[in-house]
Amino acid sequence: MIRTTKMISVATILYAALTGPTPAQPSATPLKIGVLSDFSSVYSDIGGMGNVEATKMAIEDFGGSIFGKPIELVTADVLNKADVAASIARKWYGDEGVDMIIDLPTSATALAVMELSKQYEKIMIVTDAASSDITGKSCSPYTAHWTYDTYANAHTVGSAIVKNGGDSWFFITADYVFGHSIERDTGDVVRAAGGKVLGSVKHPLNTADFSSFLLQAQASKAKIIGLANGGGDTINTIKQAGEFGIVAGGQNLAAIVMFISDVNSLGLNLAQGLIITEAYYWDLNDKTRAFGKRFFERMKRMPTMNQAATYSATLHYLNAAKAAGTKDTRPVLAKMREMPVHDAFTDNGVLREDGRMVHSMFLFQVKKPEESKGPWDYYKLLAEVPGEQAFRPLKDGGCPLVKP
Repeated sequence: MIRTTKMISVATILYAALTGPTPAQPSATPLKIGVLSDFSSVYSDIGGMGNVEATKMAIEDFGGSIFGKPIELVTADVLNKADVAASIARKWYGDEGVDMIIDLPTSATALAVMELSKQYEKIMIVTDAASSDITGKSCSPYTAHWTYDTYANAHTVGSAIVKNGGDSWFFITADYVFGHSIERDTGDVVRAAGGKVLGSVKHPLNTADFSSFLLQAQASKAKIIGLANGGGDTINTIKQAGEFGIVAGGQNLAAIVMFISDVNSLGLNLAQGLIITEAYYWDLNDKTRAFGKRFFERMKRMPTMNQAATYSATLHYLNAAKAAGTKDTRPVLAKMREMPVHDAFTDNGVLREDGRMVHSMFLFQVKKPEESKGPWDYYKLLAEVPGEQAFRPLKDGGCPLVKP
């Protein structure tokens, strides 16, 4: 018996050597995508159901099926709680056969699900959360960070404002990973440019009353009040700053992370003059306009950069799976890094080994009401910042996956 076993083993080895590696085989189960989003709270406008619709659009544009089976989609509200996000991800990855999770509305939820992604060796793509730690000290071989991050926003907006004389800052900061990352990264930019950070105050996520925080910012006499928050918190801060007469009193607001949906909610009377950075604007070129109009037909509003990025990331993932000939994680990720990203979101994207998808960022100024030609015509383009200038250099991120 022993001799027979050895003979079979040698024959098997010889056959493998002659025929080469077995090609990847498509799975017997359908490819399944999960959208983990905020459908009911402070970030629902910038992602939420718009991200679900963008994912559907990408699946439709891809053709709706892969490996002979319809692509499946599941969605859930994380309630902006890390434990809820982790619980859903564990169920999706472990029990329900979800192959890729996309969106993740906050940095805390993203970092929690990244641990599950590593445990199950499944892909996740972050299109909403912003902390630069996602591709820095907390990077993962299974995570891609697609849209923007606190480093890129800090460097495009922060440096532009300091160069224009805004050299003293006070931060109003959302008290969790995202807000802390914005304050840290923007503060570094301000100090590197010769400016000063005079202080900061932390506020709870999704708070209604910013009066005490604004009074502290006002008392600091800082030229710039940096808003290290996002979504509904940014909108409420700007609205209440107007009630306090802060801009009329000589201080200016810097919204480090702001979206076209925020400008729409505020109106041009309040938002005019703000300098912001985005990765996408519907009226940049023919591709962005075509996608924006299609999205508008479905959602009755123009897409945010997160929603356009969710479309882009989903389509790129599906194209990579098709090119790999399988939905297995490693070959799909290899193809995602190998293939350039050319779509309605960006025409110059590259996925790095630390998970950062590098692409151009844009610096905009919000138009005055009299400059706008109609609904959603909100931005004047100030500059296009190449990805290699906007995003943190690979060697500086502290990602353990990056070889020195």
